[in-house]
Amino acid sequence: MKRSMIFAGAVFLTLSISDFGTQTTWAQSETNQDTWQFEIAPYLFGAGLDGTVGLRGVEADIDVGFDELLERLNKGFMLFASARKGHWVFAFDGMYTDFEEEQVRSWQGPLGNTSTAQLKADMTQQVYALMAGRKVGGGQSSSLDLLGVARYTSLESGLNLAFTSDSLLPDGSRSVSGKFDWWDAAIGLRYLVPFAQKWDFVGYADLGAGGSDLTYQLLAGVNWRFSRHLAAKLGYRYLYQDYKKDDFKWDMAMNGVYLGLGIRF
Repeated sequence: MKRSMIFAGAVFLTLSISDFGTQTTWAQSETNQDTWQFEIAPYLFGAGLDGTVGLRGVEADIDVGFDELLERLNKGFMLFASARKGHWVFAFDGMYTDFEEEQVRSWQGPLGNTSTAQLKADMTQQVYALMAGRKVGGGQSSSLDLLGVARYTSLESGLNLAFTSDSLLPDGSRSVSGKFDWWDAAIGLRYLVPFAQKWDFVGYADLGAGGSDLTYQLLAGVNWRFSRHLAAKLGYRYLYQDYKKDDFKWDMAMNGVYLGLGIRF
């Protein structure tokens, strides 16, 4: 039951991200340039995690693939929605994931001490992005869009010692936890071009900072428009965030294959 819920959440997750590239011949049609057009997409993002999380002087290295994360996924939800009129485009991308008891690759305590004891991580991550932009290039059936992005991230993380009587901190604590949130601003470019009947290539990149010292995202994929209102999406996505504040560190990359379904109306 839990595994089926995990898979459903992951599928819904990836469908959203893939929608970001499915707007193939959207506003490029001269007859529809003054008409609002909308698309909504749930998605599955088969992402792994690779990086470092730090809390109160305890740093843990995390390097896990999607198959392992899927076993630890408690719940997940992702959705992408977009609206376009003429050369203007507006979009929202939301991602929520909750992982529990993920064993870290290695860890180090605040005084440089390490141990053979297992350290497990619980993480709840929310990433919501608002995008607005305009077509700045391309032809009638292709588009190059310049986008302004405001991305909000909320992280709740806990690190817990297991199978040991040792302490994690000098005060004898065996667990640490914290919740942090921040905003980043980014500039993005998205390029979409047909390369065969009913097939489109989409590429996307953004770069920004704010709460993060650095954040960027890369996406490349294909869209298959198998009906007037539906498009299947497949590609690869990479999201990196480097955030540090006080006693918290999140230097992490989420990357993997996405699979989505865009519903256009």
